[in-house]
Amino acid sequence: MDYKQQVSEVVSTAQFGDLIEFSYPIGYSHWGIYDEDGYIIHFAVADEGELKKRLRQSLQTMFPVCGDLLLGETQIRRQLLSEVNVPTGAQVMISNNRHARTSSLIAEMRQRRDALLHKELNYNLFALNCEHFATFIRYGQAVCNQIPGRSKNTECESATKVFQDIVHEVWP
Repeated sequence: MDYKQQVSEVVSTAQFGDLIEFSYPIGYSHWGIYDEDGYIIHFAVADEGELKKRLRQSLQTMFPVCGDLLLGETQIRRQLLSEVNVPTGAQVMISNNRHARTSSLIAEMRQRRDALLHKELNYNLFALNCEHFATFIRYGQAVCNQIPGRSKNTECESATKVFQDIVHEVWP
């Protein structure tokens, strides 16, 4: 199945709060959370001026899988699933069964999503990444299972705290 077909299948079956995994050919995955109507919420490139845009494009040429993130500045964005920038050979799927957690109530997930949407955060591969974000929305705990040498299904307490602090500012 080609990538466009995969996107269509995900959009036709996903429900609010599903974890969406973009599996890249090198073994790394980008993560987001499904937000209905073909949209996901995920870490994306922050707003940028022309100079930074050119630098990012150069980095993407040299590092097509993670050039966006090497600049470190990201924003939680709502974007059509079909418009997420992925490298050739990527696959997209619903991946709700990789974190040994029970999903939160939909109202709790929506509250976390609403509080974090449009926030600019400094991306950190080990301490504050896209999988941490997506799992925090779904479970209320930030988990990342793709960091080499780290235990699987273990909460990253520092990432959870960053996200919780923002949520508590909006929903005290």
